[in-house]
Amino acid sequence: MKFSAQDITRVGIFAALHVAATLVLRFGGEAMVPFSLVPFMAFLAAFALGGKLGAMSLAVYMALGLLGVPVFARPPYGGLVYVLQPTFGFILGFIACAYVAGQFDINTPRGGILAIGLGLLALYAVGLPYLWGIVRFYLGRPVDFWWAIRVAAAPFIGLDLVKAVLALLIGRQLKRRLSH
Repeated sequence: MKFSAQDITRVGIFAALHVAATLVLRFGGEAMVPFSLVPFMAFLAAFALGGKLGAMSLAVYMALGLLGVPVFARPPYGGLVYVLQPTFGFILGFIACAYVAGQFDINTPRGGILAIGLGLLALYAVGLPYLWGIVRFYLGRPVDFWWAIRVAAAPFIGLDLVKAVLALLIGRQLKRRLSH
């Protein structure tokens, strides 16, 4: 796959926006899964750049964190050891979300609904099993998969849906402006 200078610039800008979204709202205290604007940014990247470039911008964000730049929401905020954090699966899920959501024509009601619905499904389909697996097998807590849903999906799905709809509305406008 070849990338133009414009593609590389847009991916870099969105990677920086992902970092900013993480740093702006680092709250949630000791919650297992903190509140985040990254789902909004994952959808916005998908809608503005398309699936491949949107996913690439999140992959760059992830790579920065794994290389040690403190861009993630929870301590240690970066480094390879972060793959052992229960929430790391959601970072992988953001990449899947952007790729899936970016495959649809968001200018149609059907395309927008599919992009949001399947994007959220991709996010949770990657993030929840990872969270459950790390907590159960690495941390050794006797939790079932329903625990992961109660902790990491139930409190956030409504907010993530709102974030996705806002990203859709903004992404439609942004995509039009970027195409000129």
